[in-house]
Amino acid sequence: MKRAVAGGAIALALAVLCTPVLAEDLDFVLTNNSSFAVKSFFTSPADVDTWEEDVFGENYLPAGNYVTVTIGDGREQCTYDMKFIMEDDSEFIEKGVDLCELGEYTLSDAQ
Repeated sequence: MKRAVAGGAIALALAVLCTPVLAEDLDFVLTNNSSFAVKSFFTSPADVDTWEEDVFGENYLPAGNYVTVTIGDGREQCTYDMKFIMEDDSEFIEKGVDLCELGEYTLSDAQ
């Protein structure tokens, strides 16, 4: 009886160790300290040459506000490029931001 329990515990431990690790969502706080609202916000892993879908969709981020952004793309990646389209249709691109390390990003007019 003890051997069956021990064998079952070993099998369970091996099953847990052999299960693939699922990528977690990446959450960070995006603060808009610029003079304009952000009407569109795109991200892309730094090693990818195309932009993902607009994170905001129908929404926007007014000047002086912040929002928690979740990137749920299934990748185990921390470094992203970001593209902001402002309400005056100007664009700003920030490349190679390590969002895991920072946990936040602040957009300002000085950029």
